[in-house]
Amino acid sequence: MPTLAKAYVATSPTAPLQPGTVERREPGEFEVQIAIKFTGICHSDIHTARGDWASVKYPVVVGHEIAGVVEAVGAKVTRYAMGDRVGVGCFVDSCRDCVNCRAGEEQHCLVGSVSTYNSVGRDGLPTAGGYSTSIVVDENYVLGIPDGISLHAAAPLLCAGITMYSPLRNWNAGPGKRVAIIGMGGLGHMGVKIAAAIGAEVTVLSQSLKKQEDALGLGAQHYYATSDPATFVVLAGHFDLIINTVSADIDVDQYLSLLALDGTMVLVGLPSKPLSQRAWSLVASRRNLAGSKMGGIRQTQEMLNFCAVRGLGAEVEVIPASKINDAYERVLASDVRYRFVVDAGTF
Repeated sequence: MPTLAKAYVATSPTAPLQPGTVERREPGEFEVQIAIKFTGICHSDIHTARGDWASVKYPVVVGHEIAGVVEAVGAKVTRYAMGDRVGVGCFVDSCRDCVNCRAGEEQHCLVGSVSTYNSVGRDGLPTAGGYSTSIVVDENYVLGIPDGISLHAAAPLLCAGITMYSPLRNWNAGPGKRVAIIGMGGLGHMGVKIAAAIGAEVTVLSQSLKKQEDALGLGAQHYYATSDPATFVVLAGHFDLIINTVSADIDVDQYLSLLALDGTMVLVGLPSKPLSQRAWSLVASRRNLAGSKMGGIRQTQEMLNFCAVRGLGAEVEVIPASKINDAYERVLASDVRYRFVVDAGTF
């Protein structure tokens, strides 16, 4: 029988999130029921709750950085057992049959992956995310969280961590490669940690120097303020890979000028306005402009294992559910170092 889970719910684009419930189905044969312990607050949650992006069907329960423990399994589940530490990221299903799904790139499903929230599942019902006490997900879309990471530090890895790990791996960051991370926030700080662990030479490009000490402590070798015009002179033609984590509009041409021959700038942040750049910025030095989403299930598990071996987790501030609305305002003001995580026991 379906059960009701405690949750925090967005009821309109303008109303504060408030306590409520969400109906969870009984686990099917291949499904896992997870008791959520922690859920991260991603900027995407705020965009969705406030109706900034595609149409939202209210009420909606957001949250796609989910860490918890298996509390029930379907009769034919083989991957997980009661008590296992597990996580759920940005999607909970896909067509499983298209060329991308078969290649382990479910996030690029040609039919369209099923998002953890504000989507429609195979059962025809709206999906609801991690701002709740439980969730039911097919075992093929559940990740195992190794013992080397605490659950509260692991939760943001299911979005922020894999969103940075994927382009670093896909564009071959490593020893001898010069990598720049634009932005030192929830995504950026994980980019610094992972790029440094991979062995790349890491530079942070941020508006000011206020987070310089943090960045160097997390593994960056260099830090520059982009508000200083001299930065773009000193670093011209320097980087093999630049990953832009910010959603603010930037001068793309200016940052492309920092790429070396055959260098690539990868967008993972989502600016509100269309990008524009001069063709010459790409033609010069055979530069590339690319984009990246999160990774597929296989790569996300690889990332979790990588982080566990190296003792990497997100830098978090754990809050009770009653502070979610305050946390939203602080995220928008860049007043968090570096990810809010909600204690699901307080829903």
